[in-house]
Amino acid sequence: MSRDPSQRIVDALEAIDRCERYLTALDDRADVLEMAEDVIERNLQIIGEAVNHLPDTIIGAHPEIAWPQIRGFRNILVHQYFGVDFDIVRDVVETHLPPLARALRGHVAKD
Repeated sequence: MSRDPSQRIVDALEAIDRCERYLTALDDRADVLEMAEDVIERNLQIIGEAVNHLPDTIIGAHPEIAWPQIRGFRNILVHQYFGVDFDIVRDVVETHLPPLARALRGHVAKD
């Protein structure tokens, strides 16, 4: 089943929200660290897959977003999972997801 761009944007936004919430959970409860890391990585995979299928009109409207790196990071998480450094994952969630979310939110009502 194919998903339209609006659905893919919602998928990515929901995964961004989960990553941010779960990262907060890591700071609050050390006993959920391993589970939260797995969940955050899974949602980053969803984000990468969702944006990989967005049309060029949406991608082109946001040159400030590192689209190839988002797709590439998804591939690293899926195919090179054994080499993932969670400090990098944390940086992605804290630094790079908020601008992505802002960019995507502008398209939800449009599609």
